[in-house]
Amino acid sequence: MITIITVCFSFFSFLSVAKDETVTVSGPLGPLVGSYRAPSTNEQAPVALVIPGSGPTDRDGNNPLGIRASTYKYLAKELAQAGIASLRIDKRGLFGSHQAVTDPNQVIVDDYVADTKSWITLLKEKKGHACIWLIGHSEGGLVALKSAAKTPGVSGIILMASPGYPLDVILKKQLSDNPANKPLLNDAFRIIDLLKAGKKADISAVHPALKQLFAPTIQGYLTDLMQYDPAALIANIKQPVLILQGEQDIQVSIDDARQLKKALPIAKLVLLPSVDHLLKPVNGKSRADNLATYGDPDLALAPKVSGTIADFILSNSRCSQSDAGKS
Repeated sequence: MITIITVCFSFFSFLSVAKDETVTVSGPLGPLVGSYRAPSTNEQAPVALVIPGSGPTDRDGNNPLGIRASTYKYLAKELAQAGIASLRIDKRGLFGSHQAVTDPNQVIVDDYVADTKSWITLLKEKKGHACIWLIGHSEGGLVALKSAAKTPGVSGIILMASPGYPLDVILKKQLSDNPANKPLLNDAFRIIDLLKAGKKADISAVHPALKQLFAPTIQGYLTDLMQYDPAALIANIKQPVLILQGEQDIQVSIDDARQLKKALPIAKLVLLPSVDHLLKPVNGKSRADNLATYGDPDLALAPKVSGTIADFILSNSRCSQSDAGKS
């Protein structure tokens, strides 16, 4: 009898596991595509819209440049276990959303903001969610901040490893922090200053590494990003904000997180020891130890990541279901 009961419980536990549902909204030329996951026990839960980081990053948090950490997929699974729904999205022009535009390199921040608004509308009108949160990772944090300021109905914002300074400042710091880049800094800084001023940079005679970083195809997007100051954006946010920052992040620093907190003192800042840019635990202090997590799909999120986010969302969600569908 004990064996039968155990089997039954295991069966029902299996049935209750939340699964991804593919959802779409209209893009300029074709559909935008995402993965929606709702807790099986609460269809009217708060929902988090996960906005991806920079580059060709997909809805799971991976990209073809060597990142296979599946950060967003892990987060969606763990949020569902905590009673929170989520929507992970492919950016305009990439992966499942590749038909939305002919050239993803011509997309600017305002385009991502418009797409965020479309996804929020879907979550309200088709999924019936009253409490809609934005989770922005890295560059996605900037999109989340601008979207919250321009789109009604956002309950709050989670900034995961999000920059606190304009992109030109961050690029100069990142390049300077690596001693191997010293011979490249003069050319790199010259290019950055040109882009910041809205000018095109001739990269024909620079080091191959700089040609990749500042390729002509992405210079327009870099110029657009450099016009935004995350600290200035967060200063005008009225909703609850959680700033989550790993202390071993080699892309976005603790100083960035503190800059955001300084601009919005009422925001909650949580620093996570031994956690990197992808919200994974790092064993060791070297750059190699850090980067090893980027290509490890079997490494789960650091223990406090999902719990901290879930607790913040649940404790700050004050929506009634009558609010769903309102614009």
